[in-house]
Amino acid sequence: MIAAPEIPPEFAYPQDTDTRFSSDTDFSEDLDGRSGTTAKGKGGKKGKKAAGEKGKGGKGAGRINGHHQENGMENMMLFEVVKVGRSAMQSVVDEWIESYKHDRDVALLDLINFFIQCSGCKGVVSGEMFRNMQNSEIIRRMTEEFDEDSGDYPLTIAGPQWKKFKTSFCEFISVLVRQCQYSIIYDEYMMDTVISLLTGLSDSQVRAFRHTSTLAAMKLMTALVNVALNLSINMDNTQRQYEAERNKMVAKRANDRLELLLQKRKELQENQDEIENMMNAIFKGVFVHRYRDSIAEIRAICIEEIGVWMKLYSDAFLNDSYLKYVGWTMHDKQGEVRLKCLTALQGLYHNRELNARLELFTSRFKDRIVSMTLDKEYDVAVQAIKLLTLVLNSTDEVLTPEDCESVYHLVYSAHRPVAIAAGEFLYKKLFSQREPEEEGAPKRRGRQSPNANLIKTTVFFFLESELHEHAAYLVDSLWECGAELLKDWECMISLLLDDPMPGEEALTDRQETALIEIMLCTVRQAAECHPPVGRGTGKRVMTAKEKKTQLDDRTRITELFAVALPPLLAKYAVDAEKVTNLLQLPQYFDLEIYTTGRLEKHLEALLRQIKEIVEKHTDTEVLESCSKTYHALCNEEFTIFNRVDIARSQLLDELVDKFSRLLEDFLQEGEDADEDDAYQVLSTLKRITAFHNAHDLSGWDLFTSNFKLLNTGIENGDMPEQIVIHSLQCTHYVILWQLAKLSEGSSRKDDMVNLRKQMRAFCMMCQRYLTNVNTAVKEQAFTILCDLLLIFSHQMVSGGREHLEPLVYSPEDSLQSELLSFILNHVFIDQDDDTNSTDGQQDDEAVKIEALHKRRNLLAAYCKLIIYCVVEMRTGADIFKQYMRYYNDYGDIIKETMSKTRQIDKIQCAKTLILSLQQLFNEMLSELGHGFDRSSSAFCGIKELARRFSLTFGLDQVKTRDAIAMLHKDGIEFAFKEPSPQGEGGPPLNLAFLDILSEFSSKLMRQDKRTVHMYLERFMTFQMALQREDCWLPLISYRNSLQAGGDDDTMSVMSGYSSRGSSVRSKKVKPPAATAGTSAAKRKLPEEESSSGDVWQQSIQTPVMLPSPHLTSTAMRDPKRGRDDSYMGVYALPHEQQPPPHPHPHQQHHPQTPQHHQTPMDYNSQVTWMLAQRQQEEARQQQERAMNYVKLRTNLQHAISRRGTGLMEEDEEPIVEDVMMSSEGRMDDLNEGMDFDTMDIDLPPSKNRRERSELKPDYFDPASIMDESVLGVSMF
Repeated sequence: MIAAPEIPPEFAYPQDTDTRFSSDTDFSEDLDGRSGTTAKGKGGKKGKKAAGEKGKGGKGAGRINGHHQENGMENMMLFEVVKVGRSAMQSVVDEWIESYKHDRDVALLDLINFFIQCSGCKGVVSGEMFRNMQNSEIIRRMTEEFDEDSGDYPLTIAGPQWKKFKTSFCEFISVLVRQCQYSIIYDEYMMDTVISLLTGLSDSQVRAFRHTSTLAAMKLMTALVNVALNLSINMDNTQRQYEAERNKMVAKRANDRLELLLQKRKELQENQDEIENMMNAIFKGVFVHRYRDSIAEIRAICIEEIGVWMKLYSDAFLNDSYLKYVGWTMHDKQGEVRLKCLTALQGLYHNRELNARLELFTSRFKDRIVSMTLDKEYDVAVQAIKLLTLVLNSTDEVLTPEDCESVYHLVYSAHRPVAIAAGEFLYKKLFSQREPEEEGAPKRRGRQSPNANLIKTTVFFFLESELHEHAAYLVDSLWECGAELLKDWECMISLLLDDPMPGEEALTDRQETALIEIMLCTVRQAAECHPPVGRGTGKRVMTAKEKKTQLDDRTRITELFAVALPPLLAKYAVDAEKVTNLLQLPQYFDLEIYTTGRLEKHLEALLRQIKEIVEKHTDTEVLESCSKTYHALCNEEFTIFNRVDIARSQLLDELVDKFSRLLEDFLQEGEDADEDDAYQVLSTLKRITAFHNAHDLSGWDLFTSNFKLLNTGIENGDMPEQIVIHSLQCTHYVILWQLAKLSEGSSRKDDMVNLRKQMRAFCMMCQRYLTNVNTAVKEQAFTILCDLLLIFSHQMVSGGREHLEPLVYSPEDSLQSELLSFILNHVFIDQDDDTNSTDGQQDDEAVKIEALHKRRNLLAAYCKLIIYCVVEMRTGADIFKQYMRYYNDYGDIIKETMSKTRQIDKIQCAKTLILSLQQLFNEMLSELGHGFDRSSSAFCGIKELARRFSLTFGLDQVKTRDAIAMLHKDGIEFAFKEPSPQGEGGPPLNLAFLDILSEFSSKLMRQDKRTVHMYLERFMTFQMALQREDCWLPLISYRNSLQAGGDDDTMSVMSGYSSRGSSVRSKKVKPPAATAGTSAAKRKLPEEESSSGDVWQQSIQTPVMLPSPHLTSTAMRDPKRGRDDSYMGVYALPHEQQPPPHPHPHQQHHPQTPQHHQTPMDYNSQVTWMLAQRQQEEARQQQERAMNYVKLRTNLQHAISRRGTGLMEEDEEPIVEDVMMSSEGRMDDLNEGMDFDTMDIDLPPSKNRRERSELKPDYFDPASIMDESVLGVSMF
């Protein structure tokens, strides 16, 4: 048994290893089953070679792959061959075996360096190291030589060159063991050395070593499992031959053959024991530790390979001792590991012969598998469902009804792969058992078809699932596994039309409705060949086979339903829901079949049925279905067009004539009109409106009659609600159809003038209806008005439609105001206040959801007017200010509106945002008064809204620079707009608004902060800067926000340190007088870069303050110092204000003393005293900065010298990974016995270098595993 150290984390899994015998092997078996003697190396022990064997060579010694090698290096190393992946792997391995036979030390050294190089290590194991050093010492030396410049290594490097490296690497190990399986692996030298090396590497703190060696060890184990399986088969064959020979009569028994068989069996048993020892060493030394490594990829490798072992060699591995690892790992936090567990189990459950051995595992972990069907990772959920399907195939008794139901409902999942997997499970559970058909008997059709009961079962399931509106999802889920059942439309038609057979229970009305809906969904799926809405994964190019199937299905659909649809409509003519679904079927017909199949009489029957349905029904959905059916049949490409067009025209003539007569009588009766007359007008108007949606009724003058009806409703005020709603809709369709004709450019000028008049008159009519007492009427008028304003806006002339410019209509201010008032009064309301929509059923969640959906549509209609600049953008302030309060209901709409308006005009959008905050602030003042508490919920809510607005500007300060600056400008003006209610000396009324405005300070660029600060000081008096009362805190905090972070927001740490040092030195050496060089620097420095923010810092330390707005002289500024100071921390240091004696001629000349701007005499003495204080403070701070700089540079130089040239970038992932447990007990174990414990998978590896650096002191102690020489090399 090989003593194995502990193991590391990251790994990937190969395909099943090939177990065929090679022609290049050292083992041969004669026809009698006798084998040659396996050559075991007797002279070599583990890890070392006898002295007499050293230097042994011959032809091929010191060569591999035909290339010269020296000290383990060759012109074409194993690593390069595997990396290129172009050579036949078997020939590469055969050459290595040949080299091993001549000098196994040299060959093994090549193999060791191969594993080292595959890990990405640049170090090389020399022959001296191989002979004189233990594996742990070699690994430590390789760790020292590891290249830390990059976190990548061959198994993780992206790119075409490394794409197939992992496959080639795994194949090399597999072929190596297969080619050595009859001799070399039993020499107690090669395999012992390799296993010991890989086990040691798998315990390394270097992630690349850990990952690569674990992968190699697991693949090596898989190859050994194949060898063990071959040995087991040979042993069984030998045992059978021995038993057969021994059972012969004594006279016929061949004793010499018995002895040969016994000898062969003994050798095979010895080999089997050797292989088991190797596998045991790998399993206990690598797998047991690495299956819970900190790296998910390594854990996944281990689980994938153990699944391969259990599948290949079930006699040895398929037991609870190994299955428990898979069961435990199903609780892993990483989806890829859970996925490997499920795929490993699928390979086991797929073989029904293994089911008996899985009974205990299934009972123990079944609940976990069922719960994984709801996994957050969709791939895991899909595989969990597929695994349960395999479990279902093995036995029906394992899964309880509750388990099955948890999978059933997933057929309605929006994620299509999950739904399809659940559909397959449902199909296997409910539909797999069919009635057997007698041989030779005619195939049964219709109700007698074997599918009849299965279709009924589908209907029952659909009704019991209580998700009646998702039939399309159910059909799509079952389509791949049950398409034959779902396409049995003949059986469905028979179930609906034929009488039940004796003893058969007929379908109920509810079941018939469900069957018709399912039938419609199957027809749609077959004709369109794409998933339903909400499940599509984008358009997919259909194959030729799929296109042929689609055409065949459409032909079959037309042939069946062209005949069956008229009787179906006749049978269910009075049922609105059934008729609505049945009338959608002609949309999927191949209309040419009506002519080629001589089905004209069935077309006539269909048109008669549709006309009767139109006359019978007033339901909007039914009428719209009839309209769409006529539209689908009225296709000019087919010969049936004339026949359908005549039928449609006759129907419309009758409807329009009837409406004209009824309307005239209705208007004449006025207030005397009874309900029956109103009902007749409404029903006829509903039919005309439904048809006008899909058909051009311009031939009938519907605008005049409808406008007259609407005008009467305005004058009298007693027009029924539904009549007004449908009349508005019908008039809207009239205008749109006329516009469609004009857009084609073939109409006359009179038509355009007429349309312009009608459109403007109708808009005024809708505006008048906005004040109607009925909410439904107002909502209809608002929706239509928004649509018309958008359609007839300036956008309509784009795209080559300049001739439509006379039709452009811009709303007046009064109309914009009414639209906004409607939104505020009908959309931004509490749910319980919407009494009209809920109609007394406020407890009904479905009704509430429908009401919310309606309000969202109203808001979206108005927001489109803002986005397309139909109404002024500033009106959006009333919308934006509701963002937080109604976030759950309308947050997505408002946020998208803000995004679109920012794309149109960034500055105007910013002004709108600040206007919304100002409106909220004014509302708060009117409610709480000017003495409100800034910790109140109202003020905090406004501040939070400002923070949310700030986040919408993103991270690119350059793009939003102007907008943010304008926002601050408007905010400052608003804060100082109103005088103090307390009189002179008190804070301005809106001063607290600056606290809200400070939320946007972080979006200002550094130079803009100074500009905004200067603009702020224009509104401040000298006394304001001296105030410290609580009421002045918003001003203080806002000024601080304009100064904080403004001087170092774009620096890196290293450049900042060096710049600070240079600035200190420059201040000590250079005189304050300007030179030619400094004048050039001053010309480059923008004027807003001048340090105006440092004045506020000085005012904190002194009782007076310089009035910064008046210090405009460049002589009073020191640009050089301003630039140096920009590198200092958060706050800028004060500057010396002494004017230079000789200003440079290029400088602008301004008054050089602040006394010119301040008249009081006592102020001069204050300024003098303050300047003296500032000079003293600056001198003290310069000394401190110089000392800190010296210390800092010393520390940095020391750190850089320790790191050497291998410094990693801040965002690079280091090579060395922390894999040890952080508890003190485990660290004590490390220090004492080098008995490494393994990593708990609950602590994922950090991808962030900074996070890892914070954990290093408690998480990893290099001294516990390395000597002092190693600690001199930086591993991080």
